[in-house]
Amino acid sequence: MKKLFYLVLTACAVSLSMFTTTSCNDGETYAEQKEKEKKAIRKFIESNDFVGTITPITEEQFYAQDSITDTTKNEFVLFNDDGIYMQIVRKGEGQTMVEMAKEMSDSTVSKVLLCRFLEYDIESADTTYTNLYTPSIVDKMLCKYSHYSQSYTASFTEGRMLNSYNATVPQGWLKPLNFIRLTRDAGKIAKVRLIVPHSSGTTNASGYVLPFYYEITYQLGR
Repeated sequence: MKKLFYLVLTACAVSLSMFTTTSCNDGETYAEQKEKEKKAIRKFIESNDFVGTITPITEEQFYAQDSITDTTKNEFVLFNDDGIYMQIVRKGEGQTMVEMAKEMSDSTVSKVLLCRFLEYDIESADTTYTNLYTPSIVDKMLCKYSHYSQSYTASFTEGRMLNSYNATVPQGWLKPLNFIRLTRDAGKIAKVRLIVPHSSGTTNASGYVLPFYYEITYQLGR
């Protein structure tokens, strides 16, 4: 009986070991997920039915063009530090947050920003969230610019992004603030398009290593 017991116990252990090994092999490593993300972004840039073929430009070219992207060529500037691609559709009118801080002679400036957006999952080729078609819904964020660190932090206070994810504003959404101007005039607000890798995206994007495409407008709130 003892011999039979140990045989059964050994068989169970082997079966469990095989199940565990199979389960681990079925999963992707982080490196594999990042490579998959790179391929998805590359494919999206080269050919897609959503925004058309994209023309990437370098930061050097972008700054040489006075921080403008040529929309007739569907230019997107690639930022090497974080892998974000950005197209400025409209720079907007008014002031940048940096100019506001200098004008106020303050180390920190805080502003409420109103955003209308579309979020598109690049890997699954599907729109996930948007508030473009619901005039009564606008996403609000409280944004702060620190003159000392020359950086932005922000929290969603209302809207679909807050309800769908959490209050933390993705770094990808903050990237354009270095280049756009902010106004309350709805007819003169800034608009950008972004390709945001997981490292600068939402907690969901970061957790699942997913790249997203965004169209966002930025309006100064009260």
